Amino acid sequence: MNVVVGISGGIAAYKAVGVVRGLVLQGHDVHVVPTEAALRFVGAPTLEAISRNPVRTSVFDDVAQVRHVALGQQADLIVVAPATAHTLAKIAHGLSDDLLGTTILASTAPLVVAPAMHTEMWRNAATVANIELLRARGVTVVGPADGPLTGGDSGPGRLSEPDEIVAAALAVATRASSADPSGAEEARVADLAGVRLVVSAGGTREPLDPVRFIGNRSTGKQGAAIALAAARRGADVTVVAAELDGAVLQSLAAAPTIRVVPVSSALELETAMGAEAAAHDVVVMTAAVADYRPAEVAPGKIKKDDTGDEMTVRLVRNPDVLAGLVAARRDGQVVVGFAAETTEDRDELVALGRTKQLRKGADLLVLNSVGWTTGFGADDTSVIVIDREGAEVAEARGSKREVADALLDAVAERLVG
Repeated sequence: MNVVVGISGGIAAYKAVGVVRGLVLQGHDVHVVPTEAALRFVGAPTLEAISRNPVRTSVFDDVAQVRHVALGQQADLIVVAPATAHTLAKIAHGLSDDLLGTTILASTAPLVVAPAMHTEMWRNAATVANIELLRARGVTVVGPADGPLTGGDSGPGRLSEPDEIVAAALAVATRASSADPSGAEEARVADLAGVRLVVSAGGTREPLDPVRFIGNRSTGKQGAAIALAAARRGADVTVVAAELDGAVLQSLAAAPTIRVVPVSSALELETAMGAEAAAHDVVVMTAAVADYRPAEVAPGKIKKDDTGDEMTVRLVRNPDVLAGLVAARRDGQVVVGFAAETTEDRDELVALGRTKQLRKGADLLVLNSVGWTTGFGADDTSVIVIDREGAEVAEARGSKREVADALLDAVAERLVG
């Protein structure tokens, strides 16, 4: 396999030698592309000796061979380790002022990045947004680990160990090559061109007073992944966004072809989805909608001195937004619902989903397990998709982008049919 290892300029660059060595020892043809800053931490002779290939850093090297794009075109896998905050930002925003940038832009190979930086940089809102954007585009992020950093600091931001990076990168490459041997990925390109798709995302908030609400743990990651995947496949996409994680919202804002309609409560979401659905071919209800809302909303902050040691809140049922969309469905429209359950048993999950499908009547219902540490907010997930009759039509496991594409494959089949 032809592997490009990009190295950016951070003290962890010395660990990249171990990544290169691990890939070479497993028989891969490794080409190292360091940034100029990386060479201040580890020398080109070392990288050439370990990789057994010449090291180039400039877009002006081998101009006759068009090396600044040839490396990316020929790559089966690209690994960037370490990936500094600066390099992550450049990749996320398509900047290509050096050989590493042009190589990544010119490649369709799986991309794996292993971040390394101080904790404050890793937690900075800009870095968080860039990582979320990269993940939404299908980039695999390995680490960072939590441990000692330079200068005596400690915390998340430490580069993962070379063997972990190598194992994760090769697993990504294996999955990419085995999951789509027939070229179905290429067939997806623009297969939704001309299709109008609206997807709800995030979790609703039901106000108790001006400062408090009843909500849920949804971050909107899966809904955003569906929106971004649909846009990549040519669809005209609208997102009705309930409360989203900040980085998720930024990833949508960075996609100029996606229109975002902000909402907050279940009633607001019902109104917005009803208005949007009429003009769309595909309706996807990913948002986690509160089943109940407070019967009364206090006009001012509820003070504990006024309520004592106990407070009773009377709740009333919210409308079933998905069922309403199904009831108003027009001919040829595909309506997709999501059903999250706290069971980990597959058979029970399917049984619960079929019961719910009898009430909902969606064309497709996506079933997934959630819990304290799974589902909401996680980067990976697994789903089972059933049709209107309760038959299993798809199953997917992996990143939320991979799950999004699997679901859109099922949607595309129904649009054609």
